[in-house]
Amino acid sequence: MISFVLSLIALVFGYFFYGRFVERVFSPDDRTTPAVAKADGLDYIVLPNWKIFMIQFLNIAGTGPIFGAIMGAKFGPSAYLWIVLGCIFAGATHDYLSGMLSMRNGGAGLPELIGKYLGKTTRSVMLVFTVLLLIMVGTVFVYSPAEILHSIGGETMMWVAIIFCYYIIATMLPIDKIIGKVYPLFAFSLLFMAAALMVVLFIKWPAIPEIWTHFYNMGMAAEPDKWTDQIFPCLFITIACGAISGFHATQSPLMARCVKSEKTGRPIFYGAMITEGMVALIWATVASYFFYGEPAPGYQLIEAAKETGFHTSAPAVVNIICNDWLGVVGGILAMLGVVAAPITSGDTAFRSGRLIVADWLKLDQRPIAKRLYICVPLFAVSIAMLVWQVENPDGFNTIWQYFGWSNQALSVFTLWTLTVYLVREKKPFIITLIPALFMTTVCSTFLFISKQAFHLPETIAYPLGGGCFVIALVWFCVWYGINKNKKVK
Repeated sequence: MISFVLSLIALVFGYFFYGRFVERVFSPDDRTTPAVAKADGLDYIVLPNWKIFMIQFLNIAGTGPIFGAIMGAKFGPSAYLWIVLGCIFAGATHDYLSGMLSMRNGGAGLPELIGKYLGKTTRSVMLVFTVLLLIMVGTVFVYSPAEILHSIGGETMMWVAIIFCYYIIATMLPIDKIIGKVYPLFAFSLLFMAAALMVVLFIKWPAIPEIWTHFYNMGMAAEPDKWTDQIFPCLFITIACGAISGFHATQSPLMARCVKSEKTGRPIFYGAMITEGMVALIWATVASYFFYGEPAPGYQLIEAAKETGFHTSAPAVVNIICNDWLGVVGGILAMLGVVAAPITSGDTAFRSGRLIVADWLKLDQRPIAKRLYICVPLFAVSIAMLVWQVENPDGFNTIWQYFGWSNQALSVFTLWTLTVYLVREKKPFIITLIPALFMTTVCSTFLFISKQAFHLPETIAYPLGGGCFVIALVWFCVWYGINKNKKVK
């Protein structure tokens, strides 16, 4: 528990000190924001700061910091270090700068920003890549809540159809009609659930693995015949939303179009990511207690649940934990968390997809018909992907694994975009260069070593990953020597 407490304190200090430093690097001012200059009553609408924060938090969080932290706990307390260091120096910096850069560019979406700073060819590739990622988000976040609702009543596909109908409505309507009214409530329930679990942790003060006693791959130690995932690079792909996630850079522009003053950006963008990191820490600690504490009650609870026919997926584990620690109230909060959170992330993913395609086609989104021109193909692709997922026994896991890597790969391009921006503005670019190099190495190494990709031996995969680091560093140094005196017009 001492590791947990120190990690929480580190996140708070990170927000107040490093977050303020990153804010000074960007230098927000009093210029008119897109929410005011381009107000359209649909996507560009000034919202209260507290509401923007809650929506931003829910958009970027969903169930990512819960599920990822539960799975990441198997890597041991090293997960704490990744959540804290990744969140402060990579994730929160990534979210803040991408949101603020979008604001400085009229509320531009991520592909537009990538195109401006990394070139038109990269923009075209990342446009397709980003839209496909957003469709995958909507697809993977529709089936798991439908399965949970099926346990209450009704067929799974019936719930899928209902959720898709909601997606269409939420994607098409002005942002203040559903998202602005309902999302803060869901965000509050997610925060309340995490806070309640943290209180129970402090009351119980369980004996759990500490960084200085268990700094090793606990999953591999417990199941050497089954567990093959190495801490590097798998930990950094498994725990994404609690540390850094490329998906966040597609969501920050949504809220960048609703902010009245640039000077409120740090609590909204940087603060929401730090809050998500805290949620991930709490769930990593709870999972560590349930599966590696003394005693480890999780296995008994899961076995008992299996006898009633209850599946032991990540949502099921959340439900078991909340019911065991928080009773009826916990069960209700768990239901809100594992059902509402992924649904809300799914609909904002489709909304981001609509806006990105609209920006690319220069298509005015005020007429409903023009919104449908974009939404219908997006949902058609998602439905086809969902049908394939249902028909294949391991379909969900396959899509999720591709989503996990794609998500982190997108953060790589975002970080390089931010680095180029800082170089050309003659600002301290080191704050994004180091995370960009690190995540480039993580994603390339995972691609080489993963069973879903090249599946090369470690003796080959790791040197290749290191080679990608060297290439990226040399490439940047050459580019910097040529372009350090240039500025984007």
